Amino acid sequence: MSDSHRSPDTRLSPDTDPEESPTVRALAHAETDEELLLGSRAYCREAAREYDLDVDLSLVEWEVSTRAKRRAAAVKRPKIPETEVGDLLDWDAAAERVGTPPADLRTCTLSLTRAAFDSFDVGEWTATLRHELVHVEQFQRFGTTDHGPAFRERAEEVDSTVRCPPFADPKYVLRCEECAAVVGRRYRECKLVRNHDEYRSSCCDSDIVCLEQE
Repeated sequence: MSDSHRSPDTRLSPDTDPEESPTVRALAHAETDEELLLGSRAYCREAAREYDLDVDLSLVEWEVSTRAKRRAAAVKRPKIPETEVGDLLDWDAAAERVGTPPADLRTCTLSLTRAAFDSFDVGEWTATLRHELVHVEQFQRFGTTDHGPAFRERAEEVDSTVRCPPFADPKYVLRCEECAAVVGRRYRECKLVRNHDEYRSSCCDSDIVCLEQE
């Protein structure tokens, strides 16, 4: 990291006091979708500098989703065949291969879920944005992104998490019968819910109890 960057204790981390940063303070008080977009974009520009994230935000489009119920945010991107995290992508060759102009192929959309923003505190939201920036960084380098080992390592470097915290109430909560730890949340009936008695918890190798929420 260059000397021009702030020291780690002054970064915009999940523990940052909103009063200490005009960018985070404005984001914390965003009320309209436009303010959410403007504040999130401004924070992402600042976070990219603070954490040395190799992203070109001019290639990112932005939207607010009022329909998403399980994901706090998402990077929507073209599906490019023959790509793998860790292998640098030749964008011109990829564009020729799929028959899409390079500029269009490199463009992704960062979709922000309004309900998540409304339920998170500002630290959780900025951590969510850094999580999505890691996805953008991977996509712009490799043409794809995932939650594999490289993502986990990078997420830790930018003080984020591999999985964003839930913001909607799940319909089903699955717990370890031995220690009562939550081992899964499901928002609709699925194979795991129907056949939970066929699975074992990873924490205690115990039976799994499925509780339907009211």
